[in-house]
This record gives sequence, C-alpha cells and structure tokens, in this order.
Amino acid sequence: MKLATNLNRLGTETAFSVLAEAKALEAKGNPMIHLGLGQPDFKTPKHVVDAAKKALDDGHHGYVMSNGIPECRQAVTRWIKRRYNADVDFERILIMPGGKPTMSYAIQCFGEPGAEIIHPTPAFPIYESMINYTGSTPVPYDLTEDKDLKFNPEKILSLITDKTRLLILINPNNPTGSFVEKESIDVLAEGLKKYPHVTILSDEIYSRQIFDNKEMPSFFHYPELRERLIVLEGWSKAYSMTGWRLGWSFWPKELVGHVNKLLINSVSCVNAAAQFAGIAALDGPDDSIDEMMVKFTQRRDLIHKGLNELPGVECSLPGGAFYAFPKVTGTGMSGAEFCKKAMHEAGVAIVPGTAFGKTCNDYVRFSFAASRDNISQALENIKKMLG
Repeated sequence: MKLATNLNRLGTETAFSVLAEAKALEAKGNPMIHLGLGQPDFKTPKHVVDAAKKALDDGHHGYVMSNGIPECRQAVTRWIKRRYNADVDFERILIMPGGKPTMSYAIQCFGEPGAEIIHPTPAFPIYESMINYTGSTPVPYDLTEDKDLKFNPEKILSLITDKTRLLILINPNNPTGSFVEKESIDVLAEGLKKYPHVTILSDEIYSRQIFDNKEMPSFFHYPELRERLIVLEGWSKAYSMTGWRLGWSFWPKELVGHVNKLLINSVSCVNAAAQFAGIAALDGPDDSIDEMMVKFTQRRDLIHKGLNELPGVECSLPGGAFYAFPKVTGTGMSGAEFCKKAMHEAGVAIVPGTAFGKTCNDYVRFSFAASRDNISQALENIKKMLG
C-alpha cells in the first residue's frame, strides 16, 4: 500500500517501550522497580472521583460541546484568577483529552515546510515528533549546555528569524526536572516584545510541582503577550489524573475557531463526567497537592543525594516536576547502555536520555513518582550493578 510520507517523520514516546519491556521481564518472574513513566503514584482525590460518579448518576454520559462544557471552562478561568490574578475570557479556554492534543494542534496551526519552530532539547518527545511531521524546521535550544539544565533566555531570542512561527517552552521541564525562575522569564518576555510574529506555547503542566516554595512564573503574568500566547495545562500531574485524559489550554482569539475545528475533526469532545471531576478538582481544596508535594520533596532529596553518591554519576537538583536527569558518562556507559544494564541486571526501569533529544546520549531519566522504599532499593541495586 502507498502511505503518506509524513508518517515516516513521526516519532514516539520511548517511556512506553521501556514499560512494555519491563513488564515482559516481570512476567518471566524478574522483579522490577518502575522509575520510567511520569505518573504520580497517588490516588485521584476522593472528592474528584465522587464528582465524576455523581455526573454519571445525573445522566451526563452523552456528547457535549467540542470545546468543553461552559462550567468546566469557567472553573479554569476562576483558577487562573486565583493563581495568577489574571482575568481571561472562558471562550479562550479549550478542554482537551490530556495535554498532547494541545501540543499537536498548536504545531499543526503553525508548522509547514519553510516554517521554523524553536523548541527545547531535551524535551517531551512529542514536540519534536510533531514538528517533523508537519514538515517544518525544528530549531532546538540545548539545555545540556547549562550545568543545571536550564534554558538561557538570550540564547532563545538569538534563534528567532523571520521564519520563526512558534516558540515552545516547558517549565518546569520534562525530562530534566529543571525550573527556570521569574527573573529569566522576565528577560525572555521582554525580548519577545521585539518579535510580534512569534507565538509562544508555554507548557505549564507541572506548575503545581515546584520545590522549595518557589512561585510559578506563568506566562499569564505578561498580558502584553496574551494575543499570541498558548498555555498548556491540565489536571493529570497536579491531581494524579493521568488516566482521566483531561487537559485544558488557553489560546489566542484568532486561533480558537481553528483549534475547535481540529477538535471536532479528531476527538469530538472530552467525556462529560471527567469534566465535572475537573471542576471539583479546581474549585476544591488543595490538600491533596500539598500532601503530594511533601512526599515528592522527600523523594527528590533522596534520589538527588543517592544518584550523586553512585560512582560516575552526576545529577543536578530538580527544581520542579518529578524527574531526575543524571549524566552517566563517568560510568563508561552511554545513557542507553546504562538503562539496558539497569533493567536487566538491577531490575530498575528508567528511560535513556536519547528518548528526549539527540544531544542527550550521556543522560538517563529517573521518575521519582514512586515510594521512597522503591527509590532506595533502586539506588542500592544500581550501586551493586556498578560494582
């Protein structure tokens, strides 16, 4: 059969391949500690689950508006007002089945042959995959040039040309766990005023997973950029709702109609019960997030210390999300070799850095969305593996 050539340009998400291989080994009786997927190991808060059950009991089981029920979009705007003191029109909020559709639709809106899209590397792999799929030119900025894996605003601004359509930012970053604070975001936002032809896609899905009581420097703080701003957010990480497939995003007025058509042509709508659960999450208490962050902080400190005690391993301190991204060249192995050995000899599933970018051959990603006991055991197993 004759297939479209752009299918050959699509990448994938290696974390799921790692999971499949680890599960296959487990099925053969090999113990495995899973530190691969970026998924909180906590239950969805009870009041959120109860809201979904009530919605189903009340008959909310059919098709709804493609852009999301008004009640859910209005709940998002209330949350934005409380968090960032920003007033936004709920008609500019679109409810999505997770975060990936926002990535895909945003890149489809701007990507085509001849267009340039600036993106971080390492980064969540779907970004570069979709850039390549559209035939546009990926223009990476390399986070591994910084010892703390943070982006340099001046470097990003220097990459902008008259062909640049979209700038992608991920803060806090997946896979590095790095967090860029407000001072640097201020520099970037000020510099972007000179480039009105560039739209910004700010991936803020980890906005509630920031350590050391630091504040999230959301792009909602820069109203002068709002007419060319896309913000990717959602419920999955903050409320442990990864499997609910529920996200939201903010769009420039000019794009809302186009993206709504992409929704109609692809997924129709997000299921109603999940949206009522989302309302309960945003309007409800933050106790579950606070409790989660206490545990994530303990785990971060444990894995950061433990990784740096391993021979040949160096790891910067994660400032957000729940990932550590150590450099393993001192072990004499590449990241891919380290991961393969860890899985088959130490019984620890982690993801090679090359899953997130071509410049990351020397790195691996650990997700510390796992118990302290499992993290401690994983570190002990790898220590034995390294001799």
